[in-house]
Amino acid sequence: MTEPKTPRYIAIEGPIGVGKSSLAKILAQKYASRLVKEEVAGNPFLERFYENPRKFAFQTQLFFLLSRYRQQRELAQGDLFEGGLVCDYILAKDKIFALINLEDDEISLYESIYKLLVSTLPKPDLVIYLQARPEVLLSRVRKRGIAYERNISLDYLRTLSDAYNEYFFHYNETPLLVVNTSEIDFVESPRDLEHLVREVKSVKRGTQHYIPLGSG
Repeated sequence: MTEPKTPRYIAIEGPIGVGKSSLAKILAQKYASRLVKEEVAGNPFLERFYENPRKFAFQTQLFFLLSRYRQQRELAQGDLFEGGLVCDYILAKDKIFALINLEDDEISLYESIYKLLVSTLPKPDLVIYLQARPEVLLSRVRKRGIAYERNISLDYLRTLSDAYNEYFFHYNETPLLVVNTSEIDFVESPRDLEHLVREVKSVKRGTQHYIPLGSG
């Protein structure tokens, strides 16, 4: 039997602390693909946003939107599929955060800009949505110890997780693999990684859910 082909353009999404960057790096190495990471550290408003969300939400969100759009446009103008591509975000993540963090009048302005940009970008062959319980996310955020994330609360992670779940419940733009990572560690466990990779290769169309029982 012929082994399923690996999608050439894979994008990985999920809330803070779920393991997007780790999985993207692993898959890019495994498939000898180009790794594309979102430019979080370059946002000059991010640390101030975590300290005072209301005051710095719009600046933070607009910077991210334009930065992510510019990066995606550069990919679209090159040979996107040569050698494969693994990206640790999709542009829609920006809208998820915007709807949580912005006021109604700010959302209206943001939406106008977003609609102008998103229609010009290529879509992945597969989106992998990683999810985990908010308590697990908080533990992972605390463990990695990034200074500007120290004020992230469990309530915020619950809100964020709910927003992600709502968005991907209605998602139908590309094939989608939903993976619950609460009970697995694909970074440390070769078995967990092997099972996850098998699921990635098996997705053909529509939405597929993968809810592993835990590391063995």
